[in-house]
Amino acid sequence: MIIRFLCSFALYISCIAAYAQPHYTPADSMRAKAYWDSSWNYGLHSREHQQYLDSALMVIPTHAYYWQQKSMPLYKMYKYQLAIPYLDSAVKYDPHRWMPYRAYMRCIFEKNYRGALADFYTTKAQYNSLYVMDHPYDFFIALCHLQLNNFDSSSHYLHLCIDERAKKHGKDWVHHNHLFYLGITQYEKHNYTDAIATFDDVIRIAPQFADVYYYKAICQYMLRRYADAKASIAKASAYYTQGYTIREDGALYEPYPYQVRKYFIQGMEKALKDVK
Repeated sequence: MIIRFLCSFALYISCIAAYAQPHYTPADSMRAKAYWDSSWNYGLHSREHQQYLDSALMVIPTHAYYWQQKSMPLYKMYKYQLAIPYLDSAVKYDPHRWMPYRAYMRCIFEKNYRGALADFYTTKAQYNSLYVMDHPYDFFIALCHLQLNNFDSSSHYLHLCIDERAKKHGKDWVHHNHLFYLGITQYEKHNYTDAIATFDDVIRIAPQFADVYYYKAICQYMLRRYADAKASIAKASAYYTQGYTIREDGALYEPYPYQVRKYFIQGMEKALKDVK
């Protein structure tokens, strides 16, 4: 019932905007901003904060940023079905700004990888912007393909990211997560020797990155390099305990693809316990 009501509210406001001419007066802008300012007298995740945003949108229903601000706290509370129509409205009224953001949210939060790819491809084709959340679109396109088991496509887009960065700033400035996920594609294709070499490149940039040691250990295990695998998993466990895992925008709320959990490491430690 609540979901239907909130989705109906979003549709109602959108219909107002669709059929009304958006000729807002300075007084309208001041009223909407007053509601916006008042929303911050309450916690970001509170219903009162949402209600003041509702009031602002009743005054200026085409204000894309207010729509995005309604969606954002709901995403962080895992209330995706409530958040999605609000973010869709933000994209409707300002696609240039908010379609890349929606693509990111679909990729990392919703796990709607095909929807994210559609947004990223549209954005690349129509708008002159190439980055979102400090990464090129191609990085998130690669993650979507990775999660859809399109490993060759994922590798292709990761190489685009790596090559662009290396060309502009040199190989030492390639982002370690771009290399990490390239290693993951190699691992998934059972190219364990290549994956280990790529993971070693990551370690040179981010020597305390627990996740890369975990996947390196698996590759070493598959190659029967058990002593090396034990050394790698020991480092994975130590650095994971210290909090050295994937650090990206949104990772506080949602795990990134292939992000390691403690029980992953414990399982690998158990598998290695009795091998020599």
